[in-house]
Amino acid sequence: QVQLVESGGGLVQAGGSLRLSCAASRISGSIFSINAMGWYRQAPGKQRDLVARITSGGSTNYEDSVKGRFTISRDDAKNTVYLQMNSLKPEDTAVYYCNANLYVLYSGTNNYWGQGTQVTVSS
Repeated sequence: QVQLVESGGGLVQAGGSLRLSCAASRISGSIFSINAMGWYRQAPGKQRDLVARITSGGSTNYEDSVKGRFTISRDDAKNTVYLQMNSLKPEDTAVYYCNANLYVLYSGTNNYWGQGTQVTVSS
């Protein structure tokens, strides 16, 4: 149906920046529309939490600890969502997962997840 492909993780020093990308692509010719896309993160031993989310109308919301440092955006022509992360802190270290709420023709609305990308911030 649809797959999410993430890129952009890596190792960075505290205070540095990274940009994550997540592209939604069709499998087997499926047709879909995007309701919302977002980024979650999961640190070792912790639950997966929402970091930022953007709706089809462009509304955004952020987890409190990243407000003012992270910016989520989307390119509808490319079915891609981005997470620009500035002023990174060691506590931002986690596996970051892309999430998309999609309507897929003949399949309905479902949540899809990317494979995850590691972000490590050294102090």
